[in-house]
Amino acid sequence: MSNYFNNHKFSSNIKIPKLFKIGIGIVNVISKRLTLKIIVQIFSTPQKFKIPTRELGMLESAQKKMIYCSAIDKNIEVLSYGFSDKKVLLAHGWSGRSTQLFMIANYLLEQGYMVISFDGPAHGASSGKTTNLIELIASVKSITEEFGPFVGGVGHSFGGLILMNLQAEQETFKCLVTIGAPDKVKYIFANFIKNIGLPSKVYKNLIIYFENKYNISVAKKSASYVAKKIKTPTLVIHDAQDSEVSVSEALNIRKHLKKGALLITNGFGHTKILRNKEITKNIITFITQNT
Repeated sequence: MSNYFNNHKFSSNIKIPKLFKIGIGIVNVISKRLTLKIIVQIFSTPQKFKIPTRELGMLESAQKKMIYCSAIDKNIEVLSYGFSDKKVLLAHGWSGRSTQLFMIANYLLEQGYMVISFDGPAHGASSGKTTNLIELIASVKSITEEFGPFVGGVGHSFGGLILMNLQAEQETFKCLVTIGAPDKVKYIFANFIKNIGLPSKVYKNLIIYFENKYNISVAKKSASYVAKKIKTPTLVIHDAQDSEVSVSEALNIRKHLKKGALLITNGFGHTKILRNKEITKNIITFITQNT
């Protein structure tokens, strides 16, 4: 992994100021403990963006409910869009929001499905300033208990990783769709540390911190690892020009699925892929065929 860290060109949608990189580098020389404390805070804090006009229709039409997730002691805002016994759960990515998959939601409504989406902890209207994969999985568990059962789940980016982890743990959906989902969780840590400009040892310390705190194995949370336990039909969608997550990660996820299908697109990147009508129609077709 050290060779991967040193030789791989990482990308990120988070722009790190040059002065911060210089400052954290100095702090790392002086105190490794303080460096870890700072990067844990930054790594766990999603960015918040203004809701685009194109998403306001879903936001205004959906019913909103705040539920309490006792496992993480945080409130989660859940959107219910439409009404039907056939429910599909939509999960946004890191720094995303409940309405980000609005086009998919609209097409699902047209086909008679009810859509449930949510703001993850520390996202949108939900409570908290920091969060992580473990908290997000716990949040989705709470949502499934109150709003389920679900016939399908669609997850974008980090949301795809969340839904796959949940599905591997307990069969929640009849079918799954992931869009631009990352595979190896350790690469997420490495990506973050590399972009900050710190050495590979720091990312290893960051992984150890989270493994000890939550008593988990980061490797066993990776999409390709949990994919082996998923028995339901799963469509893996990824764009060849995704600058956030390499398309090779989609190929590896698909390789480990028992009932996997793969759709590679070209020219839509990491987020515009959510607003393409043809790709959306493929998602709806897959869900209708498997529910």
